[in-house]
Amino acid sequence: MQIAKDTVVSMHYTLSDETGEIESSRNTAQPIEALIGHGGMIPGLENALMGHTTGDQVEVDVVPAEAYGERDEGQVQRVPKKYFRDGARLKPGVITALAMKDGGQRTVTVIKVGSSVVDVDLNHPLAGKTLHFAVEILAVREASAEEIAHRHVHGPGGVEH
Repeated sequence: MQIAKDTVVSMHYTLSDETGEIESSRNTAQPIEALIGHGGMIPGLENALMGHTTGDQVEVDVVPAEAYGERDEGQVQRVPKKYFRDGARLKPGVITALAMKDGGQRTVTVIKVGSSVVDVDLNHPLAGKTLHFAVEILAVREASAEEIAHRHVHGPGGVEH
């Protein structure tokens, strides 16, 4: 079966940028599973996987516009420390979660820490970077109607309900 919209792909991947390896699913020994065509994967990688089958090895460079976007220098904000669970341990360069007013969270990078406020970069940590993926496709299957309705993979490697 070929990777297409409404299929589930099981794969190992290694992600790197111009400075070297960032992460690899092989470090956890667990492959990842992704539902194709429902926004769970960056567009450049998803497009590169289309049409491939079990056993294929895929290498692709993904430009910022097809990954996490360009960096926006206007996305730096000063935030009160009370919005961070780990406010006392923050240091420049740390990637942490910022509690949002609506109850959600947003990943931010700490730039500067003051006594009561923290300057953070709201850009995704990989924004502005060309990313290199090396992917091994382990399996491809049709997604269930429930997975399509919920927009994510269920069961082992996915979400349990």
